Amino acid sequence: MSRIAYDPVKDRFAQIIRRFRFLRTLFYKILDLFFLRSWYIRKILRKYGSDRDAQGEWSLLDAGSGFGQYDRFILQEFNNVNIQAVDVKSDYLEDSRSYFEREIEAGRITFNQKDLLEIDYEDMFDFVICVDVLEHIEEDEKVMQNINRSLQSGGYFLMHSPSIYSEEDADGDESFVDEHARPGYSKRDISEKLQNSGFTVLDVAYTYGKNGHLAWELIIKYPMLWLTKIKLWALPIMAVYYIPVLPLSLLLMALDVRDDNERGAGIYALAQKQ
Repeated sequence: MSRIAYDPVKDRFAQIIRRFRFLRTLFYKILDLFFLRSWYIRKILRKYGSDRDAQGEWSLLDAGSGFGQYDRFILQEFNNVNIQAVDVKSDYLEDSRSYFEREIEAGRITFNQKDLLEIDYEDMFDFVICVDVLEHIEEDEKVMQNINRSLQSGGYFLMHSPSIYSEEDADGDESFVDEHARPGYSKRDISEKLQNSGFTVLDVAYTYGKNGHLAWELIIKYPMLWLTKIKLWALPIMAVYYIPVLPLSLLLMALDVRDDNERGAGIYALAQKQ
């Protein structure tokens, strides 16, 4: 699910969309629509964030904010949240500062360059999200410990990552590369690491099960491979290709979110600091 060489492709998209606000907004909407992990993250955030938002002001740490995709959703979904977004990539942060300029001026969000292995927040946040980041970090338990320390008592930590089954996506294709410190997590593995880091695990589930994985292949994997191999010549092909494929893929993704997947290429965990 995540073993394709995404970073070069993402960086090319970033160069295109950074000049025009409407393109970045469209890009966010495409990410939310096409990437099944976003469906899971937004569903859980709505469930656990709505009650917290109703109580008044609260704080959230986006640990590895990337393009700021989830920050946009959170700011639109919740009225009383304040976000601190951190990432190691200065260019991504600068692009986000430009896009979220009004929200920054309103004091609703800040962007800072930080290494998750070195963050030293204490009892600051009500919620932390970390989406497809931990698999890149060798000392992942240290990051989890840092996140635990940054949370207030009772605060939630939501993570998503490739699972141990994600290696099956490589299929021997040279376009798929190992960009990770580990292949992924099993339910037992991530649960033990969270418990060792001081969390109580509330929920762990596989994502990108049979239906979700097929949808990912149809709308992400094959088009990305075309873009990698034939570049812009792939665009007219993709335009025709998506007419029948997109509705089918969205149905498969909706089914995946409802399924109790016995296995899947992704995994999420929700934990709480006691």
